[in-house]
Parts: sequence; C-alpha cells; structure tokens
Amino acid sequence: MAARHVLTILAVGDFPRAVAFYASAFGWRQIVDAPVYAEFELPGGLRLGLYERQGFGRNTGRVPARTPAGELAPVELYLHADDLDAAIERLRQAGARELSARSPRDWGDEAAYFADPDGNVLVLARPLAAGRRT
Repeated sequence: MAARHVLTILAVGDFPRAVAFYASAFGWRQIVDAPVYAEFELPGGLRLGLYERQGFGRNTGRVPARTPAGELAPVELYLHADDLDAAIERLRQAGARELSARSPRDWGDEAAYFADPDGNVLVLARPLAAGRRT
C-alpha cells in the first residue's frame, strides 16, 4: 500500500481555546482558518488539524466522545525538539498540564509528557546522546 501519513486531526471541545493553545505552544504556521477547523503546518511537511467536535462528527457520522476534565484522551503526539528546555517551557507557558517530568526513557529518548486542554497527550523528546541510553 502506498499510503503515507500527512495529517493528524484532533477533535476538540473548545475550538478557539485549542487553536490559541497550539499557536502559543508551538508557533507553527496556521494554514487553514475556518469557523470550525484549523490546520497547522509542522516542520517536515506534516500537518496538524483541530476540528470542533460537532464539525468532526458531521464528517464521520458520529460525534467523538468528550474526554472528561482532568482525564486523558487516547491520543499521543510524540514530537522531537532540538531545544528541549525551551520547548518544555513554551508548553508550560501555554498552559499545558505536566504529566511526567523530563527524564531518560527506556527506548533511548529523553522525554517529558504533557496534556493539552482537551486531554490529548503531548510528548516533547530528543534522542539521548550515544552511550547515555538507559
């Protein structure tokens, strides 16, 4: 199969809040600005879409379940950052909820875990230097 990943779309409860959060947290260029849908261009050509929950449901025929406040959605976005300290601080300043502090992980990355306002898990990571893997 010749399929390739180009776009991830998250259904969000408070659309304006989600757009503001992702713009502040990452500074990615917004390439679509519609009343219920926004899309950001990520480095490397991938895109991230944010869809207001009801609008998402119009496309799928079913509105996705809402993640209760304080809980986690079954989604994880795993992102590498060249300047991990700065990226972590930017997420904190944007209002992300810290789930797990930056630490070496068994798979060879140093990573910190956060949740966005809708409970989607965001991971900021970078590969550990050779010889530092746990």
